[in-house]
Amino acid sequence: MADVILKVTDLYKSFGGVAATDHVNIDVVEGEIHAVIGPNGAGKTTLISQLSGDLAPDGGQVEFQGEDITHTPAWTRALMGLARSFQITSIVHEMTIIDNVALSIQAHSGHSFRFWKPAREVTELQEPAMEALRRVGLEDRAHVTSRNVSHGEHRQLEIAMALAANPSLLMLDEPMAGMGSDESAKMVEILSSLKGQKSMLLIEHDMDAVFALADRITVLVYGQAIATGTPQEIRENEDVRKAYLGDEAA
Repeated sequence: MADVILKVTDLYKSFGGVAATDHVNIDVVEGEIHAVIGPNGAGKTTLISQLSGDLAPDGGQVEFQGEDITHTPAWTRALMGLARSFQITSIVHEMTIIDNVALSIQAHSGHSFRFWKPAREVTELQEPAMEALRRVGLEDRAHVTSRNVSHGEHRQLEIAMALAANPSLLMLDEPMAGMGSDESAKMVEILSSLKGQKSMLLIEHDMDAVFALADRITVLVYGQAIATGTPQEIRENEDVRKAYLGDEAA
């Protein structure tokens, strides 16, 4: 069995006495796409915020690559290889697509690359930036100003910016949100192409995308992980059907 890259044990967080994550246990193994699903208010955002370091838990433990990071700040987790897409990335709309990716690489590097020099002039930044754009299908849009791209391309750019930092684990926070069917299909294609190359934790409402992509799925309901299994096991789980999937699982 592949090694566990992320291990969450008894993670607990409450707000006003209400448990948002109620002793949650999840593990993500190397190379898998592990999806977390659940109805609104299930605790998904609270969970991923604790995993990224943006929110401190009240109890439990988070281990990344065998190291306890429960109280490690978010920026340190990012440097360790834990990337939260669509949250930690910050697109500069006045810059081109490739310059945004180059800036992301610069931010995650151990030195400044002479920060006063435009990133577009630095080969060490431009070459990996273009490679990241190729992986998400944006190489032909590299020199377009970021404010002039579609919503779907904006999301593709955010994934490229995360990939450019070469993370060990990519946490995707609803990558299909606000997309039409064609854009969602494109995103599924992109994430499928990364399968086995990057470990991913995927939070997503689009059940078609989840069942197409995930190796394993954890279901959260009222802050509790009520089931973890393969897509088929989750489809056939009666507790899951009653609590969340309903007719969508048929």
